[in-house]
Amino acid sequence: MLMLMGLSGAVDHLYVQPFMGAFLNVFNRIVIPRIDLLAGYELYANLSLAVLGFVVMVAGDRLPE
Repeated sequence: MLMLMGLSGAVDHLYVQPFMGAFLNVFNRIVIPRIDLLAGYELYANLSLAVLGFVVMVAGDRLPE
């Protein structure tokens, strides 16, 4: 989910997100404007969220059952 939200936010920042934008862009539209440190770095924040989601997904897949 984090990876999808990050990629969706990056697409929305560069163009318009046509699919499920209201749900997937919560990070892009609510979280980023409230953090002054991320002002001007919205694309990097969204791509970082996508990478974090990918890392969590890979780490979760490698955990022993």
